[in-house]
Amino acid sequence: MPNYNLKITGFEVKDARFPTSLEGDGSDAMNPACDYSAGYCILKTDGELVGHGMTFTIGRGTDIVCMAIKYLAARLVGKSLDELVEDMGKTWRHLVSDSQLRWIGPEKGVIHLALGAVVNALWDLWARVEGKPVWKLVGDMTPEEIVRCIDFRYILDAITPEEAIQMLTDAREGREERLREVEESRAVPAYTTSAGWLGYSEQKMQELLKATMAEGFNHFKFKVGGGLDADRRRLSLARDVIGYDKGNVLMVDANQVWSVPEAIEYMAQLKDFKPLFIEEPTSPDDILGHAAIRKALQPLGIKVATGEHVQNRVMFKQLLQAGSIDFCQIDACRLGGVNEVLAVLLLAKKFNVPVVPHSGGIGLPEYTQHLSTIDYLCVSGKKSILEYVDHLHEHFLHPSRVEKGYFVTPMEAGYSIEMKENAFEEFEFPGGKFWKSDAAKPILEGPFI
Repeated sequence: MPNYNLKITGFEVKDARFPTSLEGDGSDAMNPACDYSAGYCILKTDGELVGHGMTFTIGRGTDIVCMAIKYLAARLVGKSLDELVEDMGKTWRHLVSDSQLRWIGPEKGVIHLALGAVVNALWDLWARVEGKPVWKLVGDMTPEEIVRCIDFRYILDAITPEEAIQMLTDAREGREERLREVEESRAVPAYTTSAGWLGYSEQKMQELLKATMAEGFNHFKFKVGGGLDADRRRLSLARDVIGYDKGNVLMVDANQVWSVPEAIEYMAQLKDFKPLFIEEPTSPDDILGHAAIRKALQPLGIKVATGEHVQNRVMFKQLLQAGSIDFCQIDACRLGGVNEVLAVLLLAKKFNVPVVPHSGGIGLPEYTQHLSTIDYLCVSGKKSILEYVDHLHEHFLHPSRVEKGYFVTPMEAGYSIEMKENAFEEFEFPGGKFWKSDAAKPILEGPFI
């Protein structure tokens, strides 16, 4: 029997940074030198089980996120798992209701990134106690139990708990067939960004494209915004490899570098490459700007996607209400963990917008494979592509995997986010072996970018 009498007795916070900037991994027009990093939280208990959670960052500033994690994790100490999960919506609101912390981040920014790590660690612990992966923990819930995990404050004008229960109840039709597909790893088709970083040479990009096609991928995303002539050349070379066959889909991502008029004008120059969507064409905060871009690009057959920097369910509500996006790109830890993701999945379902999670960072594919599975099994009932970036999975105890173009459904108990201890020995900042070696000097002594 699951032991819900476990008490949270303490926590450990780690700052892990990986030197991906040295190879150009993760590079784009806005972020030319990313060092994929994790603010990492371990919830300790008076039993054998612990909960692991992390939030994704790209280098400097991770220490600030870690400090915020400490403040938020402290709010769980002394509480039993039973009282925390009995009403997860109430627990989530408790975590965001420290008035002094809320003043510097009312459900956004550094505080919300930290919240994602803590909330996800709690879900990881809960799933471990149940002996289930997180997707199955949610999948085995009744509609009413799922809805109790959500704080509906600020989104009641768009969706009510009663509506959500009815949507989830309706979604149970065809569930058994979808569950079979989940168990057979045919539920979550993958797309790749691994060849598309701006810092890669043209030769490396084409070689990686050929390799990923051989692995079964047929959706490919490329970074743009570094210069029109360079982008046109790179996309032309990409199309030379993948062709224009309808089975091979190309997407582009500008990472917020353009104003609204620039985005419209620039994308008109890329229409010949037939991109499915432009991701983050402008500021993620500009809801009406995204709506204007979407309207202008519709005649060109180019859709609009955004969400990896959208900080809470309130902004997603407005993006959906304003008709600003064609694809809803939730982030597993920029949102406040599983609870808030569930709210956005339901909002997207109501507005009939497919969810395509952001997974371009360490730990994100490990997280989002669960979230896309939950969406397919419990909410939308529709398959939607999920980003896979082939970096740093070797540091996880249960890494995400793609086979024949689909994510392999995780079956181990928890949220798949536990890192191996040797990852911290090597890359914890600033005392890990790498960061004390000469190899780290180009990063530590290099210019601020």
